[in-house]
Amino acid sequence: MRRPARSALIATFALALLSAACADGGEPATLMSARTWQWQLQGDIDTSHDVDVYDIDLFDTPDAVFDELRAEGRNVVCYFSAGSFEEWRDDADRFDLDDLGTPLDGWDDERWIDIRSATVRAVMESRLDLAAERGCHGVEPDNVTAFSNDTGFDITADEQLDYNRFLAAAARERGLLIGLKNALDLIPDLVDVFDFAVNEQCHEYDECDAYAPFVEDGKPVFNAEYGQRYVDDPAALCARSRELGLRTLVLPLDLDGSFRIACDD
Repeated sequence: MRRPARSALIATFALALLSAACADGGEPATLMSARTWQWQLQGDIDTSHDVDVYDIDLFDTPDAVFDELRAEGRNVVCYFSAGSFEEWRDDADRFDLDDLGTPLDGWDDERWIDIRSATVRAVMESRLDLAAERGCHGVEPDNVTAFSNDTGFDITADEQLDYNRFLAAAARERGLLIGLKNALDLIPDLVDVFDFAVNEQCHEYDECDAYAPFVEDGKPVFNAEYGQRYVDDPAALCARSRELGLRTLVLPLDLDGSFRIACDD
């Protein structure tokens, strides 16, 4: 889908992640210095990859997977949608009908939500509570671009910025790092309050230069590409990613772990 003191803030969160990794008995590694990652949201999670970061589903991932990844010293980033209603989620009954908008383009079983709603924000705070309880080191809130989509609501860019900053502040209150998912137009306004970025297909659409503010701040940019040409020949893609300072994977669109091509392994 598509200015507090920065150095002190990054150091604080990096130290927290380092302590968490050591406490779980694994090799110390921090998300903020991570170079390798794996992103799998469906199917049985393949925990065999020797990477710094695993990005997995907040709700569906079994406790045993969380335990195994932390014991191995992996940083765990937990995915959830912060901008859409998914009827199969455990907390779906907490949303008000008035807060449900139009279906997402290409995802007819998901609907945009009104990010201005107090009810929506309370649900998101509960999801962040769950992330902290499950031992996530960071979170990846998806669908944080309502202002630039046909949602059924008249949401402005300023309202989107306010919501995204709300998510960042709420994550920090719970000791969680937070990644900005896509939302390229908002990067200049949000790079200071988000700790890393997750991007889909910036190479495909020639948009990767937009992540320079994250790279310049020393914040990881985790990029995934799905194009068949990258599967067939990833060499040029990987060379460009290294030049830009991105952590790039070529993955199946379903993010089911069926294959993985990594530029930094």
